[in-house]
Amino acid sequence: MNKALSPVDAAKLAAAQRAVEYVQDGMRIGLGTGSTAAWLVKVLGEMVRDEGLKVMGVPTSTRTAELARAENIPVVTLDEAKWLDLTIDGADEFDGELNLIKGGGGALLQEKIVATASDQMIVIADASKRVDTLGAFPLPIEVIPFGWQASKTLVEEALISLDVMGRDSSLRMNRDKPFLTDEGNFILDLNLRRIGNARQLALVLNQIPGVVENGLFIDICDVVIVGHGNSKVEVYDINNGTMEEETMGQEVNKNLFQDDLD
Repeated sequence: MNKALSPVDAAKLAAAQRAVEYVQDGMRIGLGTGSTAAWLVKVLGEMVRDEGLKVMGVPTSTRTAELARAENIPVVTLDEAKWLDLTIDGADEFDGELNLIKGGGGALLQEKIVATASDQMIVIADASKRVDTLGAFPLPIEVIPFGWQASKTLVEEALISLDVMGRDSSLRMNRDKPFLTDEGNFILDLNLRRIGNARQLALVLNQIPGVVENGLFIDICDVVIVGHGNSKVEVYDINNGTMEEETMGQEVNKNLFQDDLD
């Protein structure tokens, strides 16, 4: 027996259903990483199988690549695609200017490269990801393993002169070992609580030796689609300066999502 979707999953599904309306036949699409982006991949896979949609997907992680292949979405590398029409991804936080914190899943480097190599970036999220000011979610930064403790010290020293409320940082762990990104790097999570000037912070962090990239996505996102448990969505378009509310259809092949529900 199929279980009903939880309100959070229903919100993610509604956002994914709205996001695929931007997809056109023949597009090269960046596929994000994380639980919300996974819904997008499954909805897109359904369109490939049932509607004959022809697209090429560029995954932002090995996890997403495996999911895309399982959904019969053709997968290519960014080098093979060269440039993308569209990237659809999730976010850990977004503000009123559609600036983001990403990297909770540890794929921020590939996510940022793919997003900036796209004509358009669309973020799908539930309402809990919307904030007035970025920073409540720990900001991930990717650092190389060599000398990571020195890099951590330099980061914490840099934060003293920046407009943030907290300066604690921690090495992300995977059980008893450091978490490794797809590139074999470490992640430092910065517990900043509030980021007063995200643009300045992003620039300063990327100047620190050993820091590969940070999880602040500034002036990259074009559209945020916020899903709600009642299948309503809000579509924020930063370029048009608009916000539209819509209700998505309820029809969905629940068997497609049964693995996630059990």
